[in-house]
Amino acid sequence: MRCFKPENSCLCKYTKELDTGIKFVLLMHPKEAKRQRTGTGNLSHITLKDSEIIVGLDFSQNARLQQLLHDEKYFPVMMYPGEEAWTAKKEGFKEIVGDRTLLVLILDATWFCSKKMIEHNPFLLDLPRVSFYGDYRSIFTFKREPKPEYISTIECCYYLIKELQTIDFVDKDLDPEPLMNVFKEMIKLQLTAENERILGIRPNSHSYDAKYKKIKEIPDFS
Repeated sequence: MRCFKPENSCLCKYTKELDTGIKFVLLMHPKEAKRQRTGTGNLSHITLKDSEIIVGLDFSQNARLQQLLHDEKYFPVMMYPGEEAWTAKKEGFKEIVGDRTLLVLILDATWFCSKKMIEHNPFLLDLPRVSFYGDYRSIFTFKREPKPEYISTIECCYYLIKELQTIDFVDKDLDPEPLMNVFKEMIKLQLTAENERILGIRPNSHSYDAKYKKIKEIPDFS
């Protein structure tokens, strides 16, 4: 199973490969790779054609990443907020990329670990940055983030694609919804599993934490 889940909870049937014309490279923190290999980073990878996951903490000497960054067919950018970040609304974005393939680096980690990754890789912020012009909120509502505007890796890919479609950088006929569809199925699966733990249907590995003792409503996302 490419989603790494057991057969009875496999999410692969909800995935559909998307050819966006963008090369997404997910820089995955080792803790994310170990504990969350079934998370949204991997789901993004199996949905986005020609995407890659590179696991590590210090990427300055990572041979594969350095190969990609120095490949002249790519225009590498870092997905990271900042006043100097390019968005689809800023004039000249398409022109600066030119006929090269946009290569988007995204940190796949908790926000705490993301800060550690930047501390170990300050060169990443020397790359041109891209961000959103929109203000988004995650549908991953049962997972607390430090700030409400922090969104998951798969939502990050989804909203970037949507915004780039507004300037014809990504084909407007491409439907990016498969990213959100599999994400929604993942959320429903996780909430169902938590409810089953609370009800004693499956072993409860979170008995020490009160937040896992209340039955959660499973959204239908209609």
